[in-house]
This record gives sequence, C-alpha cells and structure tokens, in this order.
Amino acid sequence: MGSSGLARLQGLFAVYKPPGLKWLHVRETVELQLLKGLNAAKPPPPEQRVRFLLGPVEGSEEKKLTLTATSVPTLTTHRLVRGPAFTSLKIGVGHRLDSQASGVLVLAVGHGCRLLTNMYDAHLTKAYTVRGHLGKATDNFCEDGRLIEKTTYDHVTRERLDRILAIIQGSHQKALVMYSNLDLKSQEAYEMAVQGVIRPMDKSPMLISGIRCLHFAPPEFLLEVQCMHETQQQLRKLVHEIGLELKTTAVCVQVRRTRDGFFTLDDALLRTQWDLHSIQDAIQAATPRVAAELKKDSRLRLGHR
Repeated sequence: MGSSGLARLQGLFAVYKPPGLKWLHVRETVELQLLKGLNAAKPPPPEQRVRFLLGPVEGSEEKKLTLTATSVPTLTTHRLVRGPAFTSLKIGVGHRLDSQASGVLVLAVGHGCRLLTNMYDAHLTKAYTVRGHLGKATDNFCEDGRLIEKTTYDHVTRERLDRILAIIQGSHQKALVMYSNLDLKSQEAYEMAVQGVIRPMDKSPMLISGIRCLHFAPPEFLLEVQCMHETQQQLRKLVHEIGLELKTTAVCVQVRRTRDGFFTLDDALLRTQWDLHSIQDAIQAATPRVAAELKKDSRLRLGHR
C-alpha cells in the first residue's frame, strides 16, 4: 500500500488540539502515526533473480558438481536490509494555536502545503469561544497568572456587556473596511458587506468581524468571536479590556477555536483518530470542499481588484 497510501495523503485536514499541548508536538505526533501506518503496510513480494548455484549432478553416483540455474529472491530491497520505506513526511501547520488554547488546527501533507499558502492569502475568518471570569486581573490576562487586582462586579449586567460588545464590533468593522481598501460609499462595498465577504487585502492588526455573548452567569461569561489576523494572547487581552470597559476586571479562562476558514469542529480529528486511515479519509472528504472554497475566494479577489 506504500505509494498508493502516500498518494491519498496529499491535501489538508484538521485535528482537534487539546489544551496544554504545543502545536509542534501535535505535528510530530501526527507524522509519527502516519509513518507508522505507511510502514506497517504489507511489502510487495521480493523480486526474483536467476542465480547459478553449484550442486551435485542429479541422478549421478559420481561426486561431480555442476552449475544449476535457480530463481532466488533479491534481498537488497527487503525491509530488514533497507530499513523502513518511509522515514519522514512533509507536514505543514496552518494558523497556529499556542499551548494553552485548544480547538481546530489545520494540517497539510505533501502537496497540500501549497494550499496552506492559499488559505493564508485568502484572509479567512476564524471563530473562537472565549470564556472570561469577572473580578480579578493578572499579569498575563490568564487565570493562572500573577494576581494584580481584585474588584467587585455586582454592577455588571448582560445589557451593559452587550453594549460594550456592540461598540467593539462597530469599531472593528470600520477598520475592516479600511484595510479592505473599499470605498465606503460604493455599491461594491455595500454588496460585499451584505454577503459578509469583506476581508483585508494584506496584513493588518487583529480585526473582529463579529462578537457576541453566548452565556452570562457572573462571574463567568462566554463570548463568541469571529476574527482574523489574531493571536490567542490578543483574545485574552480583549477579555481584560472588556473588564475595564465594564468598570471592573476580568481574566480569560479558556480560548477555543471552533472554526478556521472552511474547517469546523465537525471536521477536526480527535487524538484517538490521528492514524493513517482516518487522516486519509479526512483529506479525501475535504479535498472537493477546499478546492471549491479557494476557487470562490479567488473569484472574489479578482472582482475586488
């Protein structure tokens, strides 16, 4: 199955990265499992080669020797002689997650690494759920950081939080239009805004295209954030800044990516599924969708120009 198995590994797929695990460890684990699966395949039978072997003459009582043509296997390609057929794979990592964050992490194998570049150039939106905790501030915006301040939060209401989130979204949408190089008064800008496809054409600061509260039960609250060009630390800092706007403090408890472009949690393979056959199936299932989405984005970018 070696070469045919490798042919089915060319493309993109997504895994679910658990919290506390570095993206590099995920990549190395996936590569190890793929190599294990590829090398476990039954090897083809060894090639046969004609050799002339010295032996007694059949039917002769005399102790004479003669050369006899005999077919023998060639051992130069045997696994015990040559070693494993596959020793490394080209595996690329998409938009990365830091060790504390969890969620959808896109990986590429072989020629699929070129598709990662296309994904970067498309400036696709990513979605996160971000969990916050009111009433304290730390030096790294995380719950496990050094405590700097404790505050009360009895005055914070869902309505006040929603107002702050609406202001944040409004300011970021203006920045999004600015970095997309669109004329705000043009029909093109209006149509792209209606379709929700306004994207920056180049690098930019973190841009939030949507933010809302999913759950509010003080001191806990849960946000859904749709953004691009972000880091997970910037999302933690956002929680801190929301706390200040609410006249209190807040730390980030959890950052979880639920979507990266056209890959969602439903597409992400759990750690128990990081094996050859599961990854092959995931790549084959995603390939038509990846091609269609990138083609659609290419048309949008050409129309934008």
